[in-house]
Amino acid sequence: MVKKGRIFAFFLIVAILAGLISTTVMGIAKEIKLGLDLQGGFEILYEVKPAHEGDVIDNEALRATVSALNQRVNVLGVSEPNIRIEGDDRIRVQLAGVADQATARELLATEASLTIRDVHDEVLVDGADLRQNGASSSFHPDTNDPIVTLTLDDARQMEQISREMLSRPPAENLLVMWLDFEEGIDSYAEEALKEDPKYLSAATVREIIYSNTATISGSFTLEETQFLAEVLNAGALPVQLEEMYSNSVGASLGEQAMQKTVYAGFIGVALIFAYMLFYYRFMGIIAVVTLSTYIYLVLLVFNWMNAVLTLPGIAALILGVGMAVDANIITYERIKEEIRSGKSIMSAFRAGSRRSLSTILDANITTILAAAVLFSYGTSSVQGFAVMLIVSILTSFITAVYGSRLLLGLWVNSRALNKKPRLFGVKEGEISEL
Repeated sequence: MVKKGRIFAFFLIVAILAGLISTTVMGIAKEIKLGLDLQGGFEILYEVKPAHEGDVIDNEALRATVSALNQRVNVLGVSEPNIRIEGDDRIRVQLAGVADQATARELLATEASLTIRDVHDEVLVDGADLRQNGASSSFHPDTNDPIVTLTLDDARQMEQISREMLSRPPAENLLVMWLDFEEGIDSYAEEALKEDPKYLSAATVREIIYSNTATISGSFTLEETQFLAEVLNAGALPVQLEEMYSNSVGASLGEQAMQKTVYAGFIGVALIFAYMLFYYRFMGIIAVVTLSTYIYLVLLVFNWMNAVLTLPGIAALILGVGMAVDANIITYERIKEEIRSGKSIMSAFRAGSRRSLSTILDANITTILAAAVLFSYGTSSVQGFAVMLIVSILTSFITAVYGSRLLLGLWVNSRALNKKPRLFGVKEGEISEL
């Protein structure tokens, strides 16, 4: 006698899954963060070198550099930047979705070491004397030109400096402001002769300055003064960064790659579904349901992890579909073998499910170990592939193994499939008579 309650339970589960997936999958997909190869951006690998002779590059210096770079990236408004230490003297920066890559690279590379010097290049004020977030973009009160206003920690410092400047001859009464002055290379005497000098400005002191503010003025645009103020507030890097490797992807190229990869993924998954339906008949329908649920759960988990999806990650997702199908195939082939041996549909289902579990477990454990090694020793894109592969394999245990057994078990235990081996892809002539 057919137990219709189990069949109803099957359709209820499928209906709930279909409703949940159809109403939420697009929202989940849109929330997943995309890597620079999918939405454009750039990646730079820096070698960290001492800023001054005798300095040591240790973990503390590397962490301080990462902190300074993160502050600078915040200026760009980049969501989820990836800045991390690699090895003993390298830092990798990945910024996805950056529209103005030239400005971003300049922001990262500059040391942002502000100094105010005299005409003999002697330091009067350096960046350490600035108040935290003491640089701001504003306008000159008389000319309305864009300027940068600096606020020092000690008001007496500017008073002492301005008093000394007034005592000097007119040719030496200048406060020269530099950004990233290179000792032994740069000099005011040489730069003053150039049409476009490297220093930011050279201001004449006309009276004693009693406040703790100074201004940088010149032929700046508003955007340039805003950029300069933000760089100064982000702080000077404690080290020198030398670019070793870079990879830049335009937004349009990333979008094209995304479209082509997703299109190829749809074709691959559709071919897998068609194969399962053709070769495994009714069990193929179960496989399509569980595989669709599997893809949905992988995207959901990936979004919960706040992971970044890259092209290799999409490849790992498609590969994970193949791994999940492999688990189904192993189980279904075991069931078909049991049916061919002459067992009933229910006995064949139970024996095939039990005997296939160890094989599936062994295959997936070895793949997880390989993915773990890739994550430990690989670079960013390889790590993205490894993370997606591990998530895919773990999720396949829920869907391809237990989910498939649950749904197929409802039909088998309902007795609706008794004596119908063709629905399992087995011809009656293939069954051995006991």
